[in-house]
Amino acid sequence: MFEHIGGEFLGGVTSDFTNEDGIDIIKRWDRYHAWLGGRLSHNIDPYSKFTSGSIATECSSGTRDGRSSNGVNFGSQEYLNLASHPKVHEAAKRAIDAYGVHSAGSAALMGNTKLSRELEDRLAGFLGYRDCTVFPTGWGAGYGAIKTLVRPDDHIVIDVFAHACLQEAAKNATSNIHPFPHLSNEGVRRRLQRIRRDNPNAGILVVTETLFSMDSDVPNISGLQAICREHNATLFVDVAHDLGAIGPTGRGFLEMQDMLGQPDILMGSFSKTFASNGGFVACNNPSLKLALRYNCGPLTFTNAMSPVQCAIVLKCIDIIESDEGAERRSLLMDNSTYMRSQLKEVGFKVLGQPSAVIPVILGGNGLSRLMTRYTFEAGGIMNLVEYPAVSKNTCRWRLQVMALHKREHVDHFIQLAVGARSKAEAHLATLDSSLSRNAQAA
Repeated sequence: MFEHIGGEFLGGVTSDFTNEDGIDIIKRWDRYHAWLGGRLSHNIDPYSKFTSGSIATECSSGTRDGRSSNGVNFGSQEYLNLASHPKVHEAAKRAIDAYGVHSAGSAALMGNTKLSRELEDRLAGFLGYRDCTVFPTGWGAGYGAIKTLVRPDDHIVIDVFAHACLQEAAKNATSNIHPFPHLSNEGVRRRLQRIRRDNPNAGILVVTETLFSMDSDVPNISGLQAICREHNATLFVDVAHDLGAIGPTGRGFLEMQDMLGQPDILMGSFSKTFASNGGFVACNNPSLKLALRYNCGPLTFTNAMSPVQCAIVLKCIDIIESDEGAERRSLLMDNSTYMRSQLKEVGFKVLGQPSAVIPVILGGNGLSRLMTRYTFEAGGIMNLVEYPAVSKNTCRWRLQVMALHKREHVDHFIQLAVGARSKAEAHLATLDSSLSRNAQAA
């Protein structure tokens, strides 16, 4: 027998509860809090989970109210499993012994260390750029670079699915924002032609990603760069999800497209493959480095990356460039390809192309939330993505594959997912029947 779940908990979305009015700006959030609490009481609020051990292919995860699940982990951004690598641990310990654990200052002042300088030089070479600047977060790198570069009279042409940090930066930098259809180079061309016709001397920034994590798809960067050159626009590319994890030498889809060092500005994050918080911005023009260091809020007015984080990323680059790194990337792609094929075989809709991210379309809110609940309760750990992060009625699991997953992990998760789908469909059917009976009685 399935318990009754109110329609607002199964069908409601965040935007239904986050636009409350009232003089008390804190109490405006009370209704949202109550809604999330109701979802949590039915175990259909899968967010803000915690882990109680190291991040691995299997782990223990818990919800905000303390419910736990031990099982196979497809919810962590740990693509090459470097966070648990003994050499990475040794590098972190050596950095603690030599530098302590804290940068103790902004990169504009005394927050830099020998390790942060070494990391910037190493990254520049790894990426094929003249200069690189590291940030304490990847979000700050994307947001800060765009906000620093773009002035109110400039224009931003941005993929509609670009990451939130890039969208937020655009909104706060200029009102002249021109979203283009996802992956459409022709859409970019049309917008650039229109802008140049009306504003021949305007600064224009074109923003995209090498791998879009909600859809696991990839733009044609070479064609996009050519269009930008044709219209004197600057190309800004986010490589957060593929750098280190994709390509013969780990340099991502830019390497696969023979575009290393070509986009005007590159930004990325260390949190997916490099086992650390932090991010970077790379460019071939030396002017950008000090412009960011002294004029970029998320870099200038916050503490720099800690020496421990810098040491971790440096060691991860060593491994990524080694034969072991190549082997782990091969394992990762094998796992991704296998899991995608097995999911399709049992009727799931899978988006995009093989990468460390596998988007699995589930559909509406009710089915998606119940499927996530029953999979989690059975020992399958993953992340559910809902509107407004994705379009309405396209809720999805964003499964994150690791190099060290085994086929048994994949097979077990899919078995759990198939069982959860059947159970969720049956649960929804009982709720629909109950609503129908109540309507007839009324």
